[in-house]
Amino acid sequence: MGTKHENSTVLEKQAQKLKPPSMYQVVLLNDDYTPMEFVVAVIQEYFSKDRETAMQIMLKVHVEGRGVCGVYTKDVALTKVELVLTHAKHAGHPLQCVMEEV
Repeated sequence: MGTKHENSTVLEKQAQKLKPPSMYQVVLLNDDYTPMEFVVAVIQEYFSKDRETAMQIMLKVHVEGRGVCGVYTKDVALTKVELVLTHAKHAGHPLQCVMEEV
């Protein structure tokens, strides 16, 4: 009697496996205190961007109020946010970094 229920559970599990994991973008937010050079260094260090790309992202943060540094799986995005926030705090800057599902 239990085979019908078991089959539907197996199908649900298979459907979950086929669905790609949700991706998250890591975003830096503008503030009036964090030096632009610090933001560029953070982007280069934590997001593996070259200086030119880091400058473009920093300018986007400065002009538009936010800039996407990369898109990652949930765990990687969470780790990057924590690393950036910790680094900024230790350096005495209020730089904010968030993750958003894409």
